[in-house]
Amino acid sequence: MNSPAEPTDGRRTGPAAPHGRPGAPGADDRSAVTGKRRIAFAAYADEDRMPGLLVLLRSLALTNPAVCEDFLLLHPGLPDSAFDAAHRLHPRLVPRTAESRLDVFRATGYDTVIALGPGMVVLGSLLPLLTLRSGVAAVPQPGPGGERTVRDEGLLVIQRQDVTDAVPTVPAGGGGSTVDRALTAAGLLEPLDARYDFPADRLYADTPVPASTVVLNLGEGLTTSAPAREARERYEMDDEAFRAAYRALPGPKHPELLLHCALPFPEGGRAPVDLVRQVAEVHRQQGRYEEAVALLTAAVADRPDLPRCHETLGISLMALSRYEEAEAHLLLATVSPDFAARAYGQLARLAWLQGRDEDAHAYAREGLDADPADGNCHAWHVRTRQAEAPDQGPAAEQLAHVALFADGQENAGDKVLPEAVRMCFGPDTGPARWHERSVHRLVDEPALEQLNARRGIVVGGGGLFLPDTAPNSNSGWQWNIPDDVLERITAPLAVFAVGYNVFDGQRYRRERFAASLRALVEKSAFFGLRNQGSVDRVRELLPEELRDRVRYQPCPTTVARHLDPGLDDGAGRDDTVLINCAYDRAGLRFGHDYGHFLAETAAAVRAIGERAEVRYAAHMPADEKFVHDLRREHGIALPVEQLYLFSNDRIRELYRRTRLVIGMRGHAGMIPFGCGTPIISLVSHPKLAYFLSDVERPDWGVSVHDRSLGARLAERAAAVLDDHPAAVADVHGRQERLWSVTRANLAELRELFGLPDPLPGGPRVPGPRGADGPAAGPARGLHLPDTRTK
Repeated sequence: MNSPAEPTDGRRTGPAAPHGRPGAPGADDRSAVTGKRRIAFAAYADEDRMPGLLVLLRSLALTNPAVCEDFLLLHPGLPDSAFDAAHRLHPRLVPRTAESRLDVFRATGYDTVIALGPGMVVLGSLLPLLTLRSGVAAVPQPGPGGERTVRDEGLLVIQRQDVTDAVPTVPAGGGGSTVDRALTAAGLLEPLDARYDFPADRLYADTPVPASTVVLNLGEGLTTSAPAREARERYEMDDEAFRAAYRALPGPKHPELLLHCALPFPEGGRAPVDLVRQVAEVHRQQGRYEEAVALLTAAVADRPDLPRCHETLGISLMALSRYEEAEAHLLLATVSPDFAARAYGQLARLAWLQGRDEDAHAYAREGLDADPADGNCHAWHVRTRQAEAPDQGPAAEQLAHVALFADGQENAGDKVLPEAVRMCFGPDTGPARWHERSVHRLVDEPALEQLNARRGIVVGGGGLFLPDTAPNSNSGWQWNIPDDVLERITAPLAVFAVGYNVFDGQRYRRERFAASLRALVEKSAFFGLRNQGSVDRVRELLPEELRDRVRYQPCPTTVARHLDPGLDDGAGRDDTVLINCAYDRAGLRFGHDYGHFLAETAAAVRAIGERAEVRYAAHMPADEKFVHDLRREHGIALPVEQLYLFSNDRIRELYRRTRLVIGMRGHAGMIPFGCGTPIISLVSHPKLAYFLSDVERPDWGVSVHDRSLGARLAERAAAVLDDHPAAVADVHGRQERLWSVTRANLAELRELFGLPDPLPGGPRVPGPRGADGPAAGPARGLHLPDTRTK
């Protein structure tokens, strides 16, 4: 069976996309799991209105260059060729047959629909409309009798959650607008400011269009207003003029619109270098590294004086595992003082990936010489300053551990996790029993020899099935191992508690990943994923004969009570509630709803604060953005627990002693759950919903997009705090199933690796970690905080 191929035209292939709508090319759509809003613009146009629609599309792109939602084109049954001109203007056009414009009220597959019209011209930012969350927003216009009504052809912002699956119909008796009467009868109207739908018929003679106008509505007929006609005529241009106008706009541009308006580059001519670099950067950010390399290689030919291009080219080549070429181009980027530190940071990472620690340290030092304040170079300088701790035991008695080993001020969850994995196999988690291998470092011949010398190899846990963290073409996921090297592994191989970590809406190319995944499953003696959602997603990418080899293995952090005798359930708890948020890939997490999330969370913090002290748990420095935003926007100051500076024992103790954790990071839920503490998950990634499904408690999660997020958080937090013993008992009970699965899997792995039972006679490890004596010290970076940066 062939691995799934990506569509080439931007539409989904295979199974229908959720709600039958096209999606962005290569995007992983899990909005049904995360609750992320699906937003679309819409307009109804027949053949006569098509010229007006083209003006609308041009004006939308040129006044909102950073916005690119699906555009639902409703039509009475026009042939596909009728949409060719519109497709040339918008990369996400979705034609659909409809009876009339009122079909925007039917089930469209979108949660929010902004209904425009071919008689409209967009003159300003529509971003405020994308944040609306209730009812049907519209501008009531003055009527003949002085009353204000919503016109049938006016702008509408429809929240699907609030309307029934029917076209509005005119109530018996009376006249007037169909839409106005339907909205009035249902009580759904949310009035908008007049600037969002300004009728041109309110202008007389040479009266200028008000400067504040966002949408100018010229209606069906010809307006007598010269300024209104001029506003429309500004967007009557041919395709090339439109593309050039978009490319010339200052400020941020939406990646899809930029590609749509920039490509293909003109034949026979040379595109501006800066435009080529921008397009290549979009390709790189979306995982199309080959395309980025092809564009930049031609652009920088015989041009060593283009440091930004050489930097982007070097990073793209590194993602393709073409390390020698990448190093050459990154070195060329260092000649510019403006980019030297950044390029040296990438060179340090490149050398480290290849096992060249001394070179990596030297590159980091060069970067600090160029910019002493560069954080990336500082981190690499610290990481490579000391040689890795040597193994302290015979290789044949050790297990190799391939994982993400966080250090310094990196993610606290990624510090706790590797130790939790090792604790499953016995109390000694140090270098006497374990050979450490970073998952990101290239597995070359010497590394393969070291792995094969061990009694077994454990890969995991964590969300390693993620394409854009340390990208490489050797596997298409985080373990940097070529297929031919993987094939020559002879030690028993176990993939343990790994997760499919792709974000909702994240784009990536599945071919390389699917091929590597198949080879990995075939080679592995045990293949366990940390939640059933990951099991299902990975099975979708495998041929039928391999799917049953993928099984469920919970993240070991979720059973910490059974692994760590130091976690005393009987000890007292602080009267605190901890909150955690995450900001990596914020656009994929929040969409257009971050302001809503912040306001709702502020309301919840105020309500919960009447029952307990609310504190903030930062897993990494970037998480503290929430505290700054909350104080600036809502005047609430929270004390911060900087978990990224804590030891693993201190992290677990903090989570054990609190009464409730409200967390957005996966391990801000799994670690406290494993310590026996009730949790509420802020769902911005599918993995949080997957875990809650596994413990049969989906009600412990609230989507960050939920309209009533604040009230739901406050209500559920109150329920936990009011009957805390019952909530803790619920956590303990649901943990038992995870522990039962883990125990059964460990029995199989014990036999695979030839190990004694690490957990005899009961659910707890008998004795403290490191019980074998001084030689069984902590693994590097696992127990102790990294003091080298202080």
